[in-house]
Amino acid sequence: MTLFLRLLFRNRLAGFGAVVLGAIVVLAVLTPVLPLHPPNATDTANRFLRPLSEGHWLGTDHLGRDLLSRLLWGTRLSLAVGFAAAVIAAVLGAAIGIVAGYAGGRTDNVTMRGVDMLMAFPYILLALAIVAVLGPGLMNALIAVAVVNIPFFARNIRGVTVSLAHREFVDAARLSGLGHIRILTTEVLPNVVPVIVIAMSTTIGWMILETAGLSFLGLGSQPPQADLGSMLGEARGALITAPHTSVVPGVMILLIVMSINLLGDGVRDALDPRLRSGALARPMPATLVDRPAPPPPTGDGLLRIEGLRTDFRMGKRTGRAVGGVDLALAPGECVGLIGESGSGKSVTALSVMGLVPSPPGVISGGAVRLRGEDLVGAPYARLRALRGNKVAYIFQDPLSTLHPLYTIGEQLAEAIRVHHPVSRADAHARAVQLLDDVRIPNAARRAGAFPHELSGGMRQRVGIAMALANDPDIIIADEPTTALDVTVQAQVLRLLDDLRRSRGLAIVFITHDFGVVAQLCDRVAVMYAGRIVEEGPTEAILAAPAHPYTARLIACVPELGGGRRRLEAIPGLPPAVDALPPGCAFAPRCDRARDACRAGEIALEGATRRVRCLFPVAPPEAAR
Repeated sequence: MTLFLRLLFRNRLAGFGAVVLGAIVVLAVLTPVLPLHPPNATDTANRFLRPLSEGHWLGTDHLGRDLLSRLLWGTRLSLAVGFAAAVIAAVLGAAIGIVAGYAGGRTDNVTMRGVDMLMAFPYILLALAIVAVLGPGLMNALIAVAVVNIPFFARNIRGVTVSLAHREFVDAARLSGLGHIRILTTEVLPNVVPVIVIAMSTTIGWMILETAGLSFLGLGSQPPQADLGSMLGEARGALITAPHTSVVPGVMILLIVMSINLLGDGVRDALDPRLRSGALARPMPATLVDRPAPPPPTGDGLLRIEGLRTDFRMGKRTGRAVGGVDLALAPGECVGLIGESGSGKSVTALSVMGLVPSPPGVISGGAVRLRGEDLVGAPYARLRALRGNKVAYIFQDPLSTLHPLYTIGEQLAEAIRVHHPVSRADAHARAVQLLDDVRIPNAARRAGAFPHELSGGMRQRVGIAMALANDPDIIIADEPTTALDVTVQAQVLRLLDDLRRSRGLAIVFITHDFGVVAQLCDRVAVMYAGRIVEEGPTEAILAAPAHPYTARLIACVPELGGGRRRLEAIPGLPPAVDALPPGCAFAPRCDRARDACRAGEIALEGATRRVRCLFPVAPPEAAR
C-alpha cells in the first residue's frame, strides 16, 4: 500500500485529485454530524439569499432552503449513487467479459453480439429509455446508469481475458486438472482485477455526470430529496437573477468529476507496470542534455565517445547508468562491448544518437564526436538526419521493432525515402536488393511478407538490411544474436563480418558472449556498473585478462573438449546504479580487493591495453 501511494503521488495532478476528492468524501461522511440547517426546511421569507449571508454561508435557494446543507447532503447522495453504479457495472460487466473471453466459440459470439446491440444505442438515450420504463426515481436512475455502462466493462474485460485464456499458465492449470471455475477465480481473475480497478477509476466521474443529468431532467432524485443534478434542475429558472444557486452545485460537480479523473489517471499509472514512472508526457524526441560544458577533443577518428555520462533521474533519486565512458571506433573496425546485464552497454549505445528516453534519461556529461562533430545536444533535425543514415542500429528483438501492419518491403522503402528523395518504385527495388544482400531467399516475394510471417533468423536479417539501407558509416548492433539458435547465430555473424569487410563498415557489437567477441571483434571493451574496466585487442584480452571482472567472466564460459573443470560463477550481484559503492564498483565481489580499491577514483590506464584496476590479474606489462 505504501508503494502504491508513493507511485500515485509522484504524479502531482493525481495527488491533487486525490486530496480534493478525499476532502469532499470526508465532508460527505461527516455531513450527518455537522451543525447544518435541515436540508429540506423551507423559509420563503429568506429565499435567494446571497452567499456569506448571516446563518447561510452559501445562501439559499428559491424556497429559502440552506444551500450549504443541501449541497453536502446532495454530494453525499451523488457520490453514493455514482460509486454504487460503478461497482454494479464493473461486477456484472467483468463477469460477462470474463466468461465470454474464456469460453470463446458460440458463447462468446452470442454474448458479445448482445453487448454490441446495447452499445449501438447512445448512452444517455438508453438510460432515458430505461428510466421511462421503470419510472422516475433515484434507484431507477442508478439501475439505468449501471446498465448502460455494463457493455463498456464487458468489452474491455473480454479483450483482456481472450489474451489470457491461451497463455501458458492457464494451459498448465488445465493440465493439472483444475476445473473452469477454479481457473477463472485463481488464474484469470487476479490478472484482470487491475484492469477492472483502472476502468472503474476512470468511469466513476462519467457515471456521476450521467446520474446528475437524469436528475436534472427530473428523472432521478425526486423533491424534496436533493442531489447535485436536481439542485441544478431546480436552479435553472433563476439562472439570471440568482446565479449562485446554479454555480454552487455546478462547481461541486466540476470538482468531483475533475478529481476523480485525475485520480483515475494516477491509479492507472501506479497499477500498470509499464506506466509506473508517473510521467504523463511522452518521451522527448532526443535525450535531454544537462552537462556543464563539453570536454575538449582528445583525438581524431570516425567515432569518439569521451567521458560520456548518462543518468536516470527519477524524482529525488538519480541512477548513474553510464559513469564516464571513453571509447574510440575507427573505420572498418569492430569493437565489442561486453558485460553483465545492467552494466550500461545498451544505454551507452543509445546515448550516441540521443535515443535514451527522456524522462528519465539525461546526458549529464561528456561528448560523442562523429568525425569531430559533437552530437550531444545537437539539434533534433541534425540527429534525425544522422539516425539510420550515418549511424544505424540493429536491435535485439526485430519482432518488437518492426511494424506489424506493414510489409517488410514497405518498411525498408520508408527507411530509404526518409533520407533520400527517390521514387516508391526505386525504393522498393532497393529494398529487394537489400534483402538479397543479406541472403534472404526469394527476396522479391519476401518483400511482401509481414514480420510475423518470417522466422526469427529471417527477421534479424531484415533488421540488418534496414540498418544497411542508407549505407551508414557505423552500425550499432545491440545483442542481435541473443535469441537465435547456434546455427542461425553463426550465419548472422558471418553475414555481418562479410558486410563489414566488403563495405568498410565500423561496428559496435553489444553482447554477453565471449565466443561472439572472439569470432567478430577486433577490440573488446568490458563494462561494469556503467564504466569500462578493461579494453584492448580481443586476442590479448582473451589470452590474458587483466581486470579480475574480465577474468571471472571468461572463467564462466564453458569449454567443449577441455576436460572436466569447475564452472566458475561471480558471487554477488551488480550494484544498483543509484547506490554505487565508492572506489571500484567491483570491489564488493572481488577476491583481490584491498582497502585502496574502496578509497577513491581509479583511472583507466594503459596504451594498447587499458585496465581500471590497482591489482590486476595479469602482470602489469601485459595490461599496457
